[in-house]
Amino acid sequence: MEYLPRKIEKELKKWLKRKEVILIKGPRQSGKTTLLLQFQKTYGGKYISLEIDEYAEALKKDPILFGKTFGKEGFIYLDEAQYVKDVGKYVKILYDHFRGKIKLVITGSGSFEVKENLGKYLVGRAVYFELLPLSFEEFLLWKALLTEEDLRSIYQEYSFQFWDFLEGKEVVFKSVIFPEKFKTLWEEFAIFGGYPAIVKEEDKEIKIKLLKNLLYTYLEKDVFFFLNVRQMEKFKNLVKALALNIGNILEISSFSREFKMDFRTVEEYLSLLKHTYVIELVPPFYKSMVTELKKNKKAYFMDLGLRNAFINNFSEFETRGDQGALLENFVFSELRKRGIEVKYWRTTGKAEVDFILHLRDKIIPVEAKISPKITRSLGSFLKAYTPKRGAIVSLNISKIEITTKNSTEIIFFPCFYF
Repeated sequence: MEYLPRKIEKELKKWLKRKEVILIKGPRQSGKTTLLLQFQKTYGGKYISLEIDEYAEALKKDPILFGKTFGKEGFIYLDEAQYVKDVGKYVKILYDHFRGKIKLVITGSGSFEVKENLGKYLVGRAVYFELLPLSFEEFLLWKALLTEEDLRSIYQEYSFQFWDFLEGKEVVFKSVIFPEKFKTLWEEFAIFGGYPAIVKEEDKEIKIKLLKNLLYTYLEKDVFFFLNVRQMEKFKNLVKALALNIGNILEISSFSREFKMDFRTVEEYLSLLKHTYVIELVPPFYKSMVTELKKNKKAYFMDLGLRNAFINNFSEFETRGDQGALLENFVFSELRKRGIEVKYWRTTGKAEVDFILHLRDKIIPVEAKISPKITRSLGSFLKAYTPKRGAIVSLNISKIEITTKNSTEIIFFPCFYF
């Protein structure tokens, strides 16, 4: 099958002519190997998987000879770097000895960051990137390339206008077009997620099988073997509980009691899940940073397909009882992939707003709701902080509308353009 592009390529190309090591991190099977092979095809050089013992040992025994042997074309692409202990030390030797002569592009899975402190070796020598599962925009691009029905350009136009609106620009929105086609694609994305191999596959049963295999590989290779977690049942039960409680405030003491784990173990497992790109932890929004650090976080999944695999639920969207959770998690994951800082807001009286964004110097409330309406909680936030603009994102919006509440302009916006 032909190579399908990723948005990260545009940013990476800016750094290929510079001397710094390019380090690409991300979850297992997010497309890192495919990306390196494409770079090799385009720019030449040597692709090496450090999962192969022969190459790993050669790098450790004599990194300079390793560079002389494989760096003749100017590029070395080191894949699966997490398989070499203290790999940063050897990369530093390569970089310092061949600076300006060999360009190093390195990938590592999420567990890589947990066990290997690269920072102490590569200060000032490396730039870091993340390759995550596909965003919805990338998903639409791939669907266009696979089916020749291009909805991505429509998505881009509406999405650009949406972000322009939130940043305070004057925007005139057109009517919603192809809503049923977008809904169908969005529901597929909400059930099966954005891992490349799953997106490419058309058969639903094969999609499910691939996701279950991805889950098994993650648990066996990353969690059990590489990160040495031995309480696997408790670990899996914790993740299932998170999957069933998307967007709820984390009470670590409750998890500790329920799963008979000590407090520190629960914290450690949450940290592992975060660093292996399974979940992300969202802090609360407060004016005081000290207060913010003391308060409990919320957990969202980086990919909904993997989340659904943890609870073994791939039912059609219209039959599901977790529609609101899927929508809320979708909005979070899209924000995360855009690199936008996200927080949530909640008062002691339990008024709550899903997401608070920081866009430049602006505070923007965003609600993800199956039933699109301005809730009392959102009204409370508008009174307290008087933001200029906010958004309600939903699957059930047939037209884009802007209304005013407490001097704040609120846009009602379809999630499939988000």
